[in-house]
Amino acid sequence: MSKETPVAAGRSWKSRLIVGLVIVVLLVLAYVVAVTFLPRWWAQRVGDLVDGRFGAGTAWGLFYGIVFTFVPLVIARQALRRVEWTTRVIFLTVAAALATPNLMTLGIVLGRGKAAHAGERILDVTAPAFRGASLIGAIIATIVALGIFALLALGRQSRRELKQLREGQKQRDSEARDRAEEGKEDPVKEEQN
Repeated sequence: MSKETPVAAGRSWKSRLIVGLVIVVLLVLAYVVAVTFLPRWWAQRVGDLVDGRFGAGTAWGLFYGIVFTFVPLVIARQALRRVEWTTRVIFLTVAAALATPNLMTLGIVLGRGKAAHAGERILDVTAPAFRGASLIGAIIATIVALGIFALLALGRQSRRELKQLREGQKQRDSEARDRAEEGKEDPVKEEQN
């Protein structure tokens, strides 16, 4: 093992502090952009898509709500499997990225800032029914995904139980054969007959 010199240890500590500060600054900038820019931008994109039509707002809202809830839930579910933690982080990151449209809509609905309120007004005028349909779609997708997960879990449990029953039956059959063979070869039993 090599030991770090005090000078190298000092540089390592300083470089970690600098990297940590850079990460904090980037996170603060990302938050500022997310709070001030994204709600308006997302509302305008949705407004351009829906173009003020109630039916289009409902259809696109359901589409975004269902697809961008169901797919991330399925991917996030993979993180619960027996995989390495780095693979789990990747699954969860991909799931969060795919849920971004719903998260941006949720940010507009729950946001308290000026940009969120501006986004709400834009959606009210240019994308009627989008927010409500998106919520309904997200609820539908969640119920369907949880139902599928429950059915898959029940299927796995049933297969395990069936396998155990078959193994138990094979064991009992083998023991019965062994007892039958012992009965035929036992001379005491033959004399009694």
